[in-house]
Amino acid sequence: MKQRKLWVWSLIFSCMIGMLVSLSAATSNDPLALWPQSPPDETLTLGAEYDTTTEDSNLVAGKRVMRLGNVSQPTITLYRPQPHLDTGVSILICPGGGHHILAWDLEGTEVADWLNRIGVTGIVLKYRVPARDPDVRWKSAVQDAQRAMRLIRSKAAEWRLDPDRMGILGFSAGGQTAVMTSVLHQTSQYLAMDELDTLSARPDFSILIYPAWLVDESGSSLRPDIQIDASTPPMFFAHAMDDPVTPKNSMIMGAALQEAGVSSEVHLYDGGGHGFGLRPSRFPCTTWPDAAEKWMRYRGILPD
Repeated sequence: MKQRKLWVWSLIFSCMIGMLVSLSAATSNDPLALWPQSPPDETLTLGAEYDTTTEDSNLVAGKRVMRLGNVSQPTITLYRPQPHLDTGVSILICPGGGHHILAWDLEGTEVADWLNRIGVTGIVLKYRVPARDPDVRWKSAVQDAQRAMRLIRSKAAEWRLDPDRMGILGFSAGGQTAVMTSVLHQTSQYLAMDELDTLSARPDFSILIYPAWLVDESGSSLRPDIQIDASTPPMFFAHAMDDPVTPKNSMIMGAALQEAGVSSEVHLYDGGGHGFGLRPSRFPCTTWPDAAEKWMRYRGILPD
């Protein structure tokens, strides 16, 4: 009996150590590779990743932006909230950059910081740029996003994430990536590589901030590769009316979702242009995180 008690306590201790190690690994902000080998359909040989921003590059809200180029090794990086705030909700973050670069801090790590403050695990996706296929510019990004959603889902228990509250958030080209990941969740954009690829890539909800390339050239209809059905996740949109990346992307997509019986919420702001992220400014559009948080609480994603 004494030996059995010792064995039980030893097992409990080992499990606790394992959980602490897993949690430590999940909070270390170390990038985690998406693919076991070369990414699918890889066609480019690029130099090392580098920050393409120069002294002449535009500032946003008076601050420099890290514009990451030459991404060949897609990863996700985990940012956890404080344990007393943690709601179990997680969101994959897709920075924008026109499928040329990634606005890594403005639309990536700074977004994760905001999510952490409201109890959400932010997971920043470093997807491949520049785009690999000039005819289907979103494809390599969506391949990476689908793989990332599957990887996150496989880690739900280890990372203490709710498997039914896993969302996606994207800006501009990253917004297109998030939309295509949401609407194409039943069709994998790459051949399965391992058991991970049997898991669902469907986000449970989507947040789109000034998404790009959702409407056709006429600006009156969605692109034909965007097909919405009842299984499409609910979506939140924020867009400035003076954005050169037309706000019709959000308006028409939001209306199409409603027509299909899928919940959507669209916030349009008088000014702010494009690429404002969430850095505070004189423009009301930078308050979209407050509206997105309220929407998540209204939808039951976050607790009231």
